[in-house]
Parts: sequence; C-alpha cells; structure tokens
Amino acid sequence: MDDSRPAGEFRMLHTMIRVHDLDKSIDFYCGKLGMKLLRRKDYPDGKFTLAFVGYGDEATNAVIELTHNWGREPYNLGDGFGHIALGVKDIYGVCKRLAEAGAKITRAPGPMKHGTTVIAFVEDPDGYKIELIQKI
Repeated sequence: MDDSRPAGEFRMLHTMIRVHDLDKSIDFYCGKLGMKLLRRKDYPDGKFTLAFVGYGDEATNAVIELTHNWGREPYNLGDGFGHIALGVKDIYGVCKRLAEAGAKITRAPGPMKHGTTVIAFVEDPDGYKIELIQKI
C-alpha cells in the first residue's frame, strides 16, 4: 500500500445514487433508516434536484447524495454498483421495524456465508441494496 499521501489529505464526502421518486427515497432514507435531510436544491436549468441525507453534518460525516433527474424513467441499476453499508446495534430489531414499515428485506439477518459477521440486506424504492451490519 502506498502511504506517501499526507494523513488527512483525503476524506470520503458522499456516495451519489440516481433515484426515480425523490420523495419516496427521502422517506426511505430518513423515515425508515433514520437519516436526516441535510439539504435539497432544485436546478431548473439542468432539470434535476439534489438531496443530501446522512447521520450527521457533511463537514464531518460521509453522506448520500440522491440525484433526481426530472422526467426520467426508472434507472437500470447495472452491475457495477454493489451496495451501501450501515452499521446497526440491533440488526434483528431494525429489520423487524423496517419490514413492519413496508421496507423490502431481501436477506434476513444472520451470519454471512463463510464468516460470523451478522448481516442483512434491505432494498430502497429504486432497488439499491443497503447492507446492514451488526455492530456491538
């Protein structure tokens, strides 16, 4: 590994995903996963809206940028993107609460194959996978 870069030179800022229905996506990430809507701005000339959601201020936390291109049909997710991962304290309770709220659990909580880490997967309204990882 090349450690020639000065410490602190880079910091993860955000992950951007394109979404079909911005309001549904904000409800999922904020209403179901407990993030906060940090900022939202329309760009009429470009016909798109950006919304940033996360668990803390952008100055110190990585966040998710939700990009909504106006008038666009749902996106083909492709096969290059994997998932977003979130650490949770009670994965079984979180999955139960998410399922009761109508979220689609695509992998029930349990140990990962070939390991002991307890994980689960939930799907957002556009089909993006969110991995939940049990953190003690």
